[in-house]
Amino acid sequence: MDLDRNGLLNLYKTMTTIRHFEERGIPETGQRGMSASVHSSAGQEAVPTGMCANLSDEDYIGSTHRGHGHCIAKGVDPMLMMAELFGRATGPNKGKGGSMHISDMSKGMLGTNGIVGGSIPLAVGAGLTSKVLNQGRVAVAFFGDGASSQGVLHESMNLASVWKLPVIFLCENNGYAMSTPSEYGVSTTHVADRAQGYDMPGIHVDGMDVFAVYDAAAQAVARARAGEGPTLIEAETYRYYGHTVFDNPLTYRSKEEEDHWRNRDPLMHFRNTV
Repeated sequence: MDLDRNGLLNLYKTMTTIRHFEERGIPETGQRGMSASVHSSAGQEAVPTGMCANLSDEDYIGSTHRGHGHCIAKGVDPMLMMAELFGRATGPNKGKGGSMHISDMSKGMLGTNGIVGGSIPLAVGAGLTSKVLNQGRVAVAFFGDGASSQGVLHESMNLASVWKLPVIFLCENNGYAMSTPSEYGVSTTHVADRAQGYDMPGIHVDGMDVFAVYDAAAQAVARARAGEGPTLIEAETYRYYGHTVFDNPLTYRSKEEEDHWRNRDPLMHFRNTV
């Protein structure tokens, strides 16, 4: 890890901003009449922060339905994002995108996406464009453990490997596809093991440790920029709240499990490490 003091502060600032947006901003939207379903990423801050710290505005990311953290880590203005959630014309997408369809091309943010796995082929397309036009840009496809079993991921990984595209496939494995435990839908020990079938590196990291994510991302970005092709990263993390703000997670997981993961909080880990 080659971060100086400012780099470390930026990591912490990004994670803190995401946490405040999710824990203070999201309840506010519910109290003030926003009725759309919202998916909180509180607890998962280390993954987008560590990944996007290795990217520039020129690089691309494709996001998920749980994408507020991705947007913030890529540099999208949280105030504009909140305007978007309220359907205001001052939002990045004039209030028409809402939580699950926020995009900001000035930051390389291709969009959050309400379709499971929907951003994966978009990121691959961006990577193909970068290679054809010799732009030197990297594209990152964020997806969850549920989306890791979607056919579009495997088609995209195969194409990216065959053509050696500058794409990083980043699985945020938070343990559940809605309420289904990941082990019920993933046949391998780790999602990262699936990289072997597509002749690309597969890296499994602690997604609660921003430094581990940062290092894995740096390795994958360097490989992509060197023209060596894609990488699959699996970051094991945990969402603190339900699938949506209307979901009660204690119907399918225990309080003891939640406490275990909260004791590994990414912000706390950062403070204890630094």
